[in-house]
Amino acid sequence: MRMKTLASALLVTALTSQLAACGTIFYPERRGQISGQIDSGVAILNGIGLLFYVIPGVIAFAVDFATGAIYLPDNRYSIAPEQLNKAVGADGQVDTVKLKALLQEEIGLDLPLERAQQLDHPDAVQMAALGLPSRA
Repeated sequence: MRMKTLASALLVTALTSQLAACGTIFYPERRGQISGQIDSGVAILNGIGLLFYVIPGVIAFAVDFATGAIYLPDNRYSIAPEQLNKAVGADGQVDTVKLKALLQEEIGLDLPLERAQQLDHPDAVQMAALGLPSRA
């Protein structure tokens, strides 16, 4: 009876870890990336999950690609979205002073944000990341 309980616990743990996706767990700061070079370590771990558990492995790949956690960070810096929410006021406007302090604290950059503009169009962030002009 004890062996069945242990086997059940191991199976549940293995399936849960695969459903959560490796890159999203190991590198939450990478979330939000649109593209880049694929991290071979994350891809191999997801592949192992695919080898042993087909459906959870596919889900792990899908989650990592959808969140961008499978991509290696390039020469740009990234901050988790939860951290950036600290610089947004109750009215939805970005407080540039708080944002500047957050960037200085998290990644050590002192950016000139005095003339920064907030992009309100839903696609504007992705378009800006791709270097395309905003349609709004």
